[in-house]
Amino acid sequence: MSTGYLIIEVYSETEANPISNARIQILGENTDQTVTTDSSGKTQRISLNAPDIKYSLEPQDNVQPYSLYSIKVVKEGYETAIIEGVEIFPEETSIQKVFLKPGKAGVSYEELPPHVLWGDYPEKLPDEDLSENRKTERVYPSVLIPEYIIVHDGTPGSSASNYVVTFPDYIKNVASSEIYSTWPKEAIKANVLAIISFTLNRIYSEWYPSKGYNYTITSSTAYDQKYTHGRTIFKSISDVVDEIFNQYLKMPNVSHPFFAQYNDGIKVNNKGWLSQWGSKSLADQGYDALRIVKYYYSPEMSIEEANEIAGLPTSFPGKNLIEGSCGSEVQKIQNELNMISGSYPAIPKIIPANGKYGPETTKAVKKFQEVFDLPVTGVIDFATWYKISYIYVAVSKMIKGI
Repeated sequence: MSTGYLIIEVYSETEANPISNARIQILGENTDQTVTTDSSGKTQRISLNAPDIKYSLEPQDNVQPYSLYSIKVVKEGYETAIIEGVEIFPEETSIQKVFLKPGKAGVSYEELPPHVLWGDYPEKLPDEDLSENRKTERVYPSVLIPEYIIVHDGTPGSSASNYVVTFPDYIKNVASSEIYSTWPKEAIKANVLAIISFTLNRIYSEWYPSKGYNYTITSSTAYDQKYTHGRTIFKSISDVVDEIFNQYLKMPNVSHPFFAQYNDGIKVNNKGWLSQWGSKSLADQGYDALRIVKYYYSPEMSIEEANEIAGLPTSFPGKNLIEGSCGSEVQKIQNELNMISGSYPAIPKIIPANGKYGPETTKAVKKFQEVFDLPVTGVIDFATWYKISYIYVAVSKMIKGI
């Protein structure tokens, strides 16, 4: 057996309200552990048994490439939560978020379905890119990243729940559902770019709203891409999404994101679609993400950036903020971190918030990065800037009762 890792994060309904001292029992693979959450609602990284990594690096259907665990989360004053099917891959950190309902007795139970590459799911149906046909009807005059995605948890027209999810969290969920987190970073990046582009194309073309539906996309593998509400997210995938969630694929002389269809390349291998297993093989050969997507889609394919991200205070200034930086961008981050520290007391307040990036700001940034599973550098890069922005917005809405 190999070793994988698990971090559990517990919240009261939203990430703006972490729950400390929640008691968590972890069962599975000859394991019975009990841990508690800290002041940020988070456990320490827990070591757990996992299969050999070789089973997730080559197509095979004999040995499940991940271990499964169940967790039980108990906190006085909240509904108890039981989640089964938490996936642990070797040499990978799994992040399981748990949202408890306050003031309720009883138990909520959720069984997570198998990974798409391991389970039995409907094959993706070839679809048509109608972005150009609908370009005069689109909501946005240019490509932008929405604050939220509304996901219909079923096939189009079915009676199923709709979930409102932030755009980065949606992409992390789909990528964690569709590909293995043990793959090379460039393979993960190529697949994430395809997932982002597919999603933005659905938004740009108003695919479902134009048909009278009140959602952005479905969770069906046949019609769209797999979204699993409440699923485990993998840190290697999360890190890539945080770095590039505003990037998408585009062909020359067209205004819309490329309709990036993909399949596993083994059970289904449609011409002109990205092969998930094939992308892993190309990354093993030294291909970077752009070269991989060009190989499958077109030599003319490019990676573009959306400069506007909806629902957030301001956009990334285009350069990293480091100790010694100063100005309005630094002061903005200081004020946002100070507000966030009200919900996350482990993050020290920056006093004074004067726009000068000194040691106290570095200390607060490092703690924020540690709490939110980012590389701990003390530097405000693209990923840290936007994670601060998303958490700041969530905390602000909680304070305002929105």
